[in-house]
Amino acid sequence: MKSEAPERPDPAARELETLRKAIDAIDHDMVALLKARQEQVDKVVALKQAHGLPVYHPAREENMISEKRRTARAVGLDPDLLEDLFRRILRQSRVEQTAQLARRGIKPGARILLVGGAGAMGRYLGRWFTDAGYVVRTLDRGDWNAVATLCDAIELALLSVPIEDTSAVIKQLAPHLPPDCLLGDITSVKAAPMAAMLEAHPGPVIGLHPLFGPATTTMDKQVVITSPGRQAPQCQWLLDQFIAWGAIVVQADPAEHDNAMAVIQALRHFATFSFGKFLFERRIALDQILEYSSPIYRLELGMVGRLFAQDPTLYSEIILASPERRQLLRDYLASVQDSLALIETGDKAAFETHFQKIADWFDPFSDQALRETTFLIHKLIERF
Repeated sequence: MKSEAPERPDPAARELETLRKAIDAIDHDMVALLKARQEQVDKVVALKQAHGLPVYHPAREENMISEKRRTARAVGLDPDLLEDLFRRILRQSRVEQTAQLARRGIKPGARILLVGGAGAMGRYLGRWFTDAGYVVRTLDRGDWNAVATLCDAIELALLSVPIEDTSAVIKQLAPHLPPDCLLGDITSVKAAPMAAMLEAHPGPVIGLHPLFGPATTTMDKQVVITSPGRQAPQCQWLLDQFIAWGAIVVQADPAEHDNAMAVIQALRHFATFSFGKFLFERRIALDQILEYSSPIYRLELGMVGRLFAQDPTLYSEIILASPERRQLLRDYLASVQDSLALIETGDKAAFETHFQKIADWFDPFSDQALRETTFLIHKLIERF
């Protein structure tokens, strides 16, 4: 009986295997190139450490991205693909640089008192300052009997306490501070704390508002609002420290800051709270809603879920922080009531007229909004 001849590989299969091996070789080379790139980044980090240079250089990054998009078009590749790839590489580079530079203290050895240092944000900043070589002390509710000792020879007192307690804590703390100590706060309102600090302490004063929370793993591109108070040159080292950690520092007048935050934080959080409250009261089946939702609606519902996954005390403080914020929310509810009148009439033409007026007002931002949300939708699709 004749044995059967071995089956010959299909020519297409052989060619496919050859092509896959070639792709694997190219992938190997790409990994080697990324490693070589990282070695150059390490040299950049060493140079920045030696000369106190910031991690983030916006103009250079945007110029690089523009060049990569031009190159992609020239060789027949998708510019969006190249932009996504290089933005990911650049971000990873910044994060690694920030992690290494985080240990560089602008004023290493300086003694810092974190008032409210046992809270989540106090502990978070305490780790960053400690890793950068500062001597960190904490003052919390049960430590006031030792306040004189804790304040001895400190160079920065930074308050991380509830909004409603800030002014009272400032008055209680100020008599114990060295005259040249820098006094600052990180609350999400600025006008009242700034006025209290300037009145209570004769030395340098600065207001800060980090627009991120203690769950943030890197300060890369995180925004810190600063409101100058007194003796700005003596405050600069603290701002330089946040910049060295990768943050973007933006200066704002206290009143302008509070007006903006009333919309950015209080109004948006209240609207999200109200939407979530309505879903809860109607006992909406969230799993079904998610199943039927496109990525953009999943993202919107995700922001609602994100709010309710966090500390209610934080949001009550932000939303109800001041009479001005509460009045803004009343005005918002009055506007909603006006909109309800459009619904009651069932007048589509009136609704569309209002819609178009608002669309015209939003027009300068609309193209940017479409680009940014489209990017987020695509990323959500890739992730899930």
